[in-house]
Amino acid sequence: MALEIERKFLVVGEGWRKATHASEHFAQGYLNQTGRASVRVRIEGEQANLNLKAAQVGASRAEYEYAIPLAEAREILDHLTLTPPVEKTRHWVEHAGHVWEIDEFVGANAPLVVAEIELDAADEAFERPEWVGAEITDDVRYYNHALAFEPYSHWDNDE
Repeated sequence: MALEIERKFLVVGEGWRKATHASEHFAQGYLNQTGRASVRVRIEGEQANLNLKAAQVGASRAEYEYAIPLAEAREILDHLTLTPPVEKTRHWVEHAGHVWEIDEFVGANAPLVVAEIELDAADEAFERPEWVGAEITDDVRYYNHALAFEPYSHWDNDE
């Protein structure tokens, strides 16, 4: 089974920007709202994937990803997804031997900025950069699937 071990954090400040070594625009749309897994199509720059991810909360989840033709991914995003795509720019930042993915959301999820770190084990130690704020790994509201159906700009409170 393909297993993703990932922890998520809110980003505070702009200190991460100077360390960014690559960036890419992402657009992803969901083909289901509930069930045992989320099913999405994601365009990353000029690449596209179909992704299935276990619908469970926490740092470890089953995940499967398959390359699909870019033109078909665009058609799916335009005609088959249940909500408008979640759009963001992903920035990659290296810090203390790990690569952090910083997602800077646009549209209905702006101005949300989230940092993710993928780990080899759930208990793997890592150094938190100064720009990493509160951990949100177990807060389902911040999952991209949830943001598609209840965008950050629609939340009642200041997060």
